[in-house]
This record gives sequence, structure tokens and C-alpha cells, in this order.
Amino acid sequence: MFTRFRPMTATAMAAILGCSMLATTAPAAAKEKPKKEEAAKGPSLSPSKAFQPVGKQMEDASKKKDAAALQAAVTAGQSVATTNDDKYFLGFYTLQLGILTKNEALQELGLDTALDSGLTPAADQGLYNFYSGRFAYIKKDYPKAQKRLEAAKAAGSAETALPMLLMDTYLSQNQVDQGLAVAKAAIAADQAAGRVPSEELFVRPAKALQAAKRTEDLLDILTLRVRAYPIPQVWRNTLYILLQQSGGDKDLNIDVLRLMRATNSMTERGEYLEYAALATEAGYPGEVVAVVNQGIAKNVFPRTDERFASILSTQTDRAKSDNAGLLADAGKPASAANPKAARATADALVGIGEPAKAIPFYEVIAASDPVAQYRLGVAQALAGQKDAAVASFAKVTGNRARLAQLWTIHVQAPAAAAAPAPATTPAS
Repeated sequence: MFTRFRPMTATAMAAILGCSMLATTAPAAAKEKPKKEEAAKGPSLSPSKAFQPVGKQMEDASKKKDAAALQAAVTAGQSVATTNDDKYFLGFYTLQLGILTKNEALQELGLDTALDSGLTPAADQGLYNFYSGRFAYIKKDYPKAQKRLEAAKAAGSAETALPMLLMDTYLSQNQVDQGLAVAKAAIAADQAAGRVPSEELFVRPAKALQAAKRTEDLLDILTLRVRAYPIPQVWRNTLYILLQQSGGDKDLNIDVLRLMRATNSMTERGEYLEYAALATEAGYPGEVVAVVNQGIAKNVFPRTDERFASILSTQTDRAKSDNAGLLADAGKPASAANPKAARATADALVGIGEPAKAIPFYEVIAASDPVAQYRLGVAQALAGQKDAAVASFAKVTGNRARLAQLWTIHVQAPAAAAAPAPATTPAS
């Protein structure tokens, strides 16, 4: 859950809201302005005769910043405020008293009294509703927070915290679709403005979607997240969920693990062990050796690890033998006559670090083999052919479409070091 927003300081709110409110008629110059401009300022207010004396006391005490006198006037005003005009003035000066005394309960009461009068000027609707909604949110009064924050949004509030608060208000009431819509709109707005969206715009909806077991929607928001935060921790989080959702498809799992490897997001011994086992079973000894040596180099496990030492002892000689044959095959023209052999050759060439040599073999069978189409994009990406890779990934359909989308993000991402670190993760 993201950090709750701190209350606005009295000085800051006073600077925004602190202006004289008791004038009962508009200045002559203002009366001559176009009606449209007058409407934007709000209606002319006329306190009742019973309220006017106490209203004057409120105004005088507020100007002098005399908290005791203002408290007395506000208390007196509560018993004589009968019209909506009275209630609006009472609300405004109750707010000023709350600001002066740093009393948030009075600030909230003042805002609500002013809003409920129906006379809050249009120019202030966004601000008043936002802060009223924010106070309600802090108290976990989510129905009230929703009402006020929606009104603030409708009034055009530009408060930067509004999308986050409204999103979380919806999610806290299990209104997942509404919260997700707010999050996605805020993410799009930030990206259009060249800003990196807050992590909580991704994490909070992701947690709700995960709890609701809406896996595809969860992966959608995580895909947006990894585009904004293309760093190993976020890559691992997203790809780990893909591994869980593969349904035991070994061929698909190895493709997920290959992307984890490419994004430096393999961090656990078990992931290297699974990768090595799958590559061994598929007959890619060169890839097995490369993956195990990578795990050792990254200090994920020591060279003395008995399990991995055993794997190296059985696969290293096989890899040396296979590499010579693979490189010889790579020198021959690619042929679609035997699609299975073409794909196996290409897969093995990628596994030994020769993606450029694998590309022709994938190309001759890609149109008729969806897996080859996907792996063609991978080979092109690993060979540094970014534009070609993006074009190839765009043609991928079926159960690798999500992986193709993620590879495209990886290919197009800036250096990982330039991305800010995320605060939390929705799953591990």
C-alpha cells in the first residue's frame, strides 16, 4: 500500500483559500464584466440579517488571526446560520479556524459545510472537494471519499494526488474495474507528459487483480509496469507469474526463462536448476553449460554446488561435440524441407550464443511455425537487430503473444540503470 498523504500545512492551505468572503455585493467594476466570467466566480452571496453581525465578527477575527475570537464567532454562527448563504460563510470561516489552529477536524467540517451549502464557487469546487475527499480517505470513509474525489475530478482538479487517492478509494471498496481505469488513465497521462508514473499506480491494482484471480488483467498492468520500470526486479516479478501460468508447458517455460536470462532477472538457484533441466531434456547442452556458468559468475550458487557440478560434468563434453556440428550446419543453406530439423538447429545455435547464424533457419519456417516466428524475433533481438525483432514479434500469436510483447519492451527499453527503483512488488 502506498504511503498516506500528509496533511497540508496551515500556511499552504491559507495561501490557497484565505481570502475575504463576507462582501455581500459585487464591486461595480465586476458587475460590468461579461456574464460568463461572473458565473465562473460564483453567485453573489447575501447572509441573513440574523447572521450578518456574527459574520462580521468572523471576518474581523480571521483578519486579526485571533483564534479565540474566531472560535467564539463560529460557535455563535452555528446557531444562527439558517440560509445556504449563511452556511457557506460559516463553512468558510470554520475552515479558516481549522487552518489557524491546525485542527483537521475543523478544516473538514468547514469544507463540508461550504460544499453542502451548494454555493461553493465553481473555481473552488475542485479544491474543496479534493481536500474533503482526502480527509475522508485518511479516515477510511471510502464512500464519502469517493463522492468528493469524483466531484473534484469532475470539477477539473489538477491536484497530483487525486488519481492515486481516487484509485485507492475504489480498490478499497473492491471496485476493481473503476480503480484499474483510473490507474490506466493516470499512467497514460504521465507517459504522455514525459513523466515516469508512480509505482503505486501499477502495484496497487496488481494486488487487487491478483486477489481477484484475474490473471490476464494482472499481466496487462504488469506489462505496463515493466515498460515504465524495465529493471531486473520488475522483470522477474512479471515473468515469474508467466512461469506459474504456463500449465507445465516445458517448451514455453524455457522461452520464459530465456527472457529472464536476457533481462538479468534470474536470481534464484531454483530458476537456474529448472532452466538447466529443461535445456538438458530438450537437447541443448551448449545452452545448459552457458546458463550454469552464468549462475556461477553471478554468485547465485558456487562452483562447488554438487548438483550443478554434476550437470557441468555431463554436459560440457557434449556441448563441445555438438558445437562443431552446429557450426558446420550453420554454413549450409537454410531449407524448409525439414521444418523440425531447421527449428532444432536454430534453437541450438541461439543456445550456444550464435543468434545471427540461427536467423536464416527460423526465417524459412516462420510463416508456418508460430514458435519459430517468436524465436526468430528473439534471435534478431539477441543479434542486435532491434527493428527486425520488433517487426517479427508483432506477427506472433497464440500462447507466446505476451512474451513477444515483453520482448518488444525489452528491445525498446532504455538502459536499466536509468530506470528508478520500484518501491514494492505485488507478487514474488
